[in-house]
Amino acid sequence: MHDIRAIRENPQVYVAGWSSRGVDGADGLVADILRLDAELRRAQTAGQDALSKRNAASKLIGAAMGRKDMAEADRLKAEVEALKGEIAAAAEVEASVGKDLRDLLAAQKNLAADDVPDGEDEAGNVEVSAWASEREGAPGGARSTGPAKDHADLGEALGLLDFEAAAKMSGARFAVLKGQLARLERAVGQFMLDMQTDQHGYLEVNPPYLVRDEAMFGTGQLPKFEEDLFRVGEHLLIPTAEVSLTNLVRETILSEDDLATPMRMTALTPCFRAEAGSAGRDTRGLIRQHQFSKVEMVSITRPEDSEAEHERMTGCAEAVLKALELPFRRMLLCKGDMGFSAQKTFDLEVWLPSQGTYREISSCSNCGDFQARRMDARFKRAGEKKTEFVHTLNGSGLAVGRTLVAIMENYQDGDGRIAVPTALRPYMGGLTHVGA
Repeated sequence: MHDIRAIRENPQVYVAGWSSRGVDGADGLVADILRLDAELRRAQTAGQDALSKRNAASKLIGAAMGRKDMAEADRLKAEVEALKGEIAAAAEVEASVGKDLRDLLAAQKNLAADDVPDGEDEAGNVEVSAWASEREGAPGGARSTGPAKDHADLGEALGLLDFEAAAKMSGARFAVLKGQLARLERAVGQFMLDMQTDQHGYLEVNPPYLVRDEAMFGTGQLPKFEEDLFRVGEHLLIPTAEVSLTNLVRETILSEDDLATPMRMTALTPCFRAEAGSAGRDTRGLIRQHQFSKVEMVSITRPEDSEAEHERMTGCAEAVLKALELPFRRMLLCKGDMGFSAQKTFDLEVWLPSQGTYREISSCSNCGDFQARRMDARFKRAGEKKTEFVHTLNGSGLAVGRTLVAIMENYQDGDGRIAVPTALRPYMGGLTHVGA
C-alpha cells in the first residue's frame, strides 16, 4: 500500500515509478488518485463543519428554551435536523470515495528501489554472480556421461514419478512421488529447514495453511491475484508461507528492542497455486505444480536494516545450493520483472542440464514498508511517541520441488540412477543412489 501523503507531495515520483514498472497511463492514474483524495478531504471537511455547527446549534436550543423563546428553539431544532442530513450525506460520500481511493491504491505495485535496473521483462535482469560446483561434471552443467535426461523422463523411467495416477485423481499439474524419490524430496525439505534454523538462526514456525482474505491482502496477493489462489469456503490456501509468517506481525506495534536483531522466521509448508494464465509453460514435470513444498524465510526489520538483511537472506538461500553442490547464479531483477509487492528482488537460478539453461529456484525480496502499510505493522523507537512502519522481506530457502528437479538432473549418471548429494545422505539412511 502507498502513502497518500507521499503521492500528494511528490506526484511525479509515482508517475515515473509506476511507468518504469510497466503501468500504462501512470500520469492519468496519479491524477485519478489525487482527484479522489481531494474529493475525500472535501467530504471530510464538509462533515466536520456540519458536525461543529450542529453541536453549536444543539447547545443554543437549551438556552432558547430557558428564555422561553420557543420560536428560536424551533428554528434551531430545524437547523439541527438539516445539519444531520448534511453530516449523513458527507459521511456517505466519504465512505464511497474513501473505498474507491483505497481500492485504487491497493491495486498498485510497489515502487522499485533506486538501484533496480530498468527493463520490461526477464531480458532486462542483470547477472550479479555465478557459482559453479567443484563436483565432477557439475560446473556449467558439463557432463561426461552423455546428454542429460529431463527429470520427468528420468523419474518415470525409474518408476518413482507418476503423473498419470496423479492426473486421474487430481487433474493436471499434480504428481505422485514414490519410494526413494519420495524420501529424497522429504530429505531435501528437512535438510533446508535444518540449515535455516540451526546455521542461520531463523525461528521455525508451523503456521496455518488456510488464511482469510485480510491476510492475503496484507502481503499483496489480493485483490490483484485472486485468480491464482485456491479458495476453500471462507478461506484461501496459502500460495507460500510468506503469507502466514508475515501476517504474524499484522496490526501490532513492536518495540525497537524487538527489532534490535531482525525478526527471522522460517517454515516448511505445502503451497498451492492455480497458476492461472500460465498454460503451455512447464505443464509437464515438477517445475510448475498446483501443489508443492517450500521452505520460506521471512524477516521483519527496522527500515535502516532491511537492505543488509536482504543481502543476508539471499546468502542464506545460496548456502543451500552450495551445500548441495548445485551450479547457480544470482540475478538482480529489473523493474518490469519484479513481483507486485517487491521494491528489490534477487532471483537464484539453478542450472538444469536437460534444458541447457538456468531456472529460478528462489526469489528473495525486500518489500520495504509496502506490506506493513497493508497490515498496519509498526514499531516504536525508544523515547519516541510516534510509530513507524516496519520493513518486511521474504525469500525461498528453497523451493523443494525445484531443488529435487535440479538434483535429479545434475546428479544423474549414465545408468539412469540419481546420486544422493553428500549433504543429504544422513537424511537418507546412508543411501548413496536413488534407483540403485
